[in-house]
Amino acid sequence: MEPGGFSHIPVLLHETIDGLNIRPDGIYIDGTAGGGGHSAEILKRLGENGRLVCIDRDSDAIETLQGRFGGDLRVTVVKSNYGEFERILKEQGIEKADGILLDLGVSSHQLDTTERGFSYLVDTPLDMRMDTEETATAADIVNGYSEAELYRIIRDYGEDRFAKNIAKHIVNNREHGPIETTGQLAQIIAAAIPMKVQKTGGHPAKRTFQAIRIELNRELAVLEESIDVMIDHLAEGGRFCVITFHSLEDRIVKNKFKTAEDPCICPKSFPVCVCGRVSKGRVITKKAILPDEEEQETNRRSKSAKLRIFERA
Repeated sequence: MEPGGFSHIPVLLHETIDGLNIRPDGIYIDGTAGGGGHSAEILKRLGENGRLVCIDRDSDAIETLQGRFGGDLRVTVVKSNYGEFERILKEQGIEKADGILLDLGVSSHQLDTTERGFSYLVDTPLDMRMDTEETATAADIVNGYSEAELYRIIRDYGEDRFAKNIAKHIVNNREHGPIETTGQLAQIIAAAIPMKVQKTGGHPAKRTFQAIRIELNRELAVLEESIDVMIDHLAEGGRFCVITFHSLEDRIVKNKFKTAEDPCICPKSFPVCVCGRVSKGRVITKKAILPDEEEQETNRRSKSAKLRIFERA
């Protein structure tokens, strides 16, 4: 357990630190610092002139980071969404960073803190806010979205083939009163999915909970909006490491990195490029780096993790 109570096992730790190719006097940004696991390893490799900015939107994470690194003059802790990246760098007087890290998705601490409402395994109020200072919660989506809107997010963000039936069940059930807890919602979802599928397809609520969480916290939108900005703020030779936990995130990172490497929009039939778009660097990871068997066995939440790395030209 880290200072401040934020417990989280950093995924793909050594692969990520190696991928950042850390310079002792460099400037590094951990955009989703959480409990500070990756940040601590970055600091071990920084000299007295190095600098690390730790960003997180979760108040528990900020308390932990301040307790863990508060006495280190090389570290700045910022409570914010990494989507505010450009503003944060400007406020910190930073023009270019030598390395940027994003460890996406929900943290172990958020999943394990029952009152946060991320888990479908315990009955607790429907919350799912990554930033508890925000006002809207998962309950607002479940009880306020139309059937069509619920279907859209469960289909697109949960990739659940029973999205239409799940949305219908949610709307029908809330006619008898608001859906207020994770347990209520999990039961409603289970009733919408055939039993034979439930026996082989994992927990029936997993995909819908993921979809609601992504929608509430604008996870994919923020990622889509931020990658190009972050690449533009990398120094020459700087590295950008992103750890994803599901195909939707990974697809965005993969495509954004590919476009940054090869931005040409000329038709394939053209013998030479005439669009004039210039490459911003190169993708280091032609294939995503996955956790090894040992890590997957010791940390089951690492199983779906993928690391992709981009280097600025």
